[in-house]
Amino acid sequence: MNFNQAEFVTSAATLSACPQDSDAEVAFAGRSNAGKSSAINTITGHSRLARISKTPGRTQLINFFSLGNNKHLVDLPGYGFAKVPLAVKEKWQRELEKYLRKRNALVGLILLSDIRHPLKEFDRMMIDWATQSGLPLHILLTKSDKLKRGAATNTLLTVQKELEDRGNITVQLFSSLKKSGVEDARNKLSQWLTTAEESSKEFNKESSEKSEQ
Repeated sequence: MNFNQAEFVTSAATLSACPQDSDAEVAFAGRSNAGKSSAINTITGHSRLARISKTPGRTQLINFFSLGNNKHLVDLPGYGFAKVPLAVKEKWQRELEKYLRKRNALVGLILLSDIRHPLKEFDRMMIDWATQSGLPLHILLTKSDKLKRGAATNTLLTVQKELEDRGNITVQLFSSLKKSGVEDARNKLSQWLTTAEESSKEFNKESSEKSEQ
């Protein structure tokens, strides 16, 4: 899958405004200072595909990036440090929850967590939601360059051990600055999106055969 061909499609403030022609998409979620936009830019090989703000949490929209063939990467609103009115933040959370619970095209979730402060309250909330819904979850422990290799590896092992009984959850080290862990992240995305495409083709084939009988 060619992630370098990713291009911005649209921003949606509500679930109903999300693209209707999306067959499969993977969403990126994380606290507003976890390096989400930087990770999306690094994975796609673009410097400004996802906007990097000096004020964490300013993005309040669900942003869609096309990979072609009706496949998308989705940048969800960051959470945690946005200086916005409480009413705005509550609406923002409601729309985020609607997307996660009702978006049929969603096939996997990438959760970004700062390796120096892993598994904060928001992270655990997303992990619980993914576990309950049966949605595959892949955690990027971002900014791994901020720790020495031994310390980064120890944190990775600690997080993996804590989550080993939580279902379909995987974890890796990631650094946008050093561009480390990029291929592992791309492989996970490709696996999810390709599996979704194959499942869709099989479903369409079975539906066609039934209609012919």
